[in-house]
Amino acid sequence: MNSTSFTGAALNTRTWLTAIRRLPVLLAHHPVWLSLLAAIVFFALQSPHFLSWFNITNVLLQASFFGFLAIGMTLIIISGHIDLSVGSLVGLCAGLCVVLQPVLGLPLAVLAGLAAGVLCGFINGLIIERLGINSLIVTLAAMIGLKGLTFAIVGEESVIAVNTTFTGIGNLRIGTLHLISIVFFVLIAVSHWVMSNTRHGRDAYAIGGNRHAAVNAGIGVRRHVIVNFMVSGFLAALCGLAISANMGAAVPTYGQGYEGWAIAAVALGGTRLTGGSGNILNSLAGVLLLAVLRNGLNLIHLSAHYVLIAIGLALLIALVLDKHSGKPFIALKPTPSKKSGEFDETL
Repeated sequence: MNSTSFTGAALNTRTWLTAIRRLPVLLAHHPVWLSLLAAIVFFALQSPHFLSWFNITNVLLQASFFGFLAIGMTLIIISGHIDLSVGSLVGLCAGLCVVLQPVLGLPLAVLAGLAAGVLCGFINGLIIERLGINSLIVTLAAMIGLKGLTFAIVGEESVIAVNTTFTGIGNLRIGTLHLISIVFFVLIAVSHWVMSNTRHGRDAYAIGGNRHAAVNAGIGVRRHVIVNFMVSGFLAALCGLAISANMGAAVPTYGQGYEGWAIAAVALGGTRLTGGSGNILNSLAGVLLLAVLRNGLNLIHLSAHYVLIAIGLALLIALVLDKHSGKPFIALKPTPSKKSGEFDETL
């Protein structure tokens, strides 16, 4: 072995040692990853089936469904808003796609489902930014209205997806991983890159941190927020299509409560609910933590009700920590407008 090989080996060793030394520091600054690791170890010791590859792929699939929503929710919360309509939008877009397949064919039905999500996001963002109504109120109204619209379109029973290509894609695996999970992780990577390396990402942090300063800096705040709501709507629609394709049917209750799971995942990931701070990768950890809790408690034969209790407590803790970070809860800061006499910006 020559000196170059020895040098390369020494560099690799130093790199690994540096990474190992930094690991405790990283975990201390990002406790959600430590919590995820602890949950995995606990359930692995409690159930011999937890670390089976079949169960791991199942956890990743279940995480992907509400993980789509968590990506969009992270963008919106960082920019100082919230979206409660995404759960209802999941059921609406799923139902719309499945119901339209026999009429329009698969490509147009899928396009219609995705377009519905984007359109609803656009309307939410437009009302919030143009009328200056708080996002919590606007999206709460949308959540209720969209749920009623879903029942009007789908009915009270499930609708079978008759297109076998649609259901085949929903259950397709690449190797041993579900295609849906692969798409989810690709979107995580793309979203992290956008938030870390593009102007859109930098503007999101600026708007959430200090909207007035962002306006004075020349950032198109209204346009930016509307785009974020459109992205959130698209991801909710994608979630609805993924669930209906995987299950082979549309059910009007699809997505019910998913907005809570998404918000909990984002909050557990350390994103400040007042805006201006957050991280897509930490939201991923929050998503995986909730999926592991849900799956692990099921494997050790505890009622699913305990999952809801655990999530509620975890979210409450996250909210308390967020409140003590120095700003009030998202509540309810209104969108400034000319009528309020403060400031305004063009779309």
